[in-house]
Amino acid sequence: MVQHLTNETFKEKVFNYTDSKDWKFEGSKPAVIDFYADWCGPCKMVSPILDELSAEFDGKIDIYKVDTEAERELAGAFGIQSIPSILFIPKDGQPQMAQGALPKDTFIRAFKDVLKVEK
Repeated sequence: MVQHLTNETFKEKVFNYTDSKDWKFEGSKPAVIDFYADWCGPCKMVSPILDELSAEFDGKIDIYKVDTEAERELAGAFGIQSIPSILFIPKDGQPQMAQGALPKDTFIRAFKDVLKVEK
C-alpha cells in the first residue's frame, strides 16, 4: 500500500537530510517517492498507477507519497520544481529523479533498470 510521508517519517524511513549531506538510504528495500500536490492533474493520473504497482510489487518495493504543499521544507530540500516528480531509490547506490506523469510501463522499466526489481 502507498504510504504518505511527512518530513519526520521521511527522515526515519528514507534519508535524514538534516543530519547528513551524503546520501544514506534508511530503508530495507528499494523505494519510490511521488512528490505531488492535490490540485495537480498529472499527479492524479499517476496516483492509481502507483496504487496498482504497490499491490503488484508488494514486499519488493516501498512506495511513498509526499504532499509538496504540506511538506514544503522536504520538497525544497530535494529541489522539487515541478510535479509530479518521482524519486527512484535503489537499495544501494544513488537515487534518480524523473519528472512528469509516467505511464505504468515506464515505472516497471525503471523498477527493473534503476531499482533492480522485477515481478
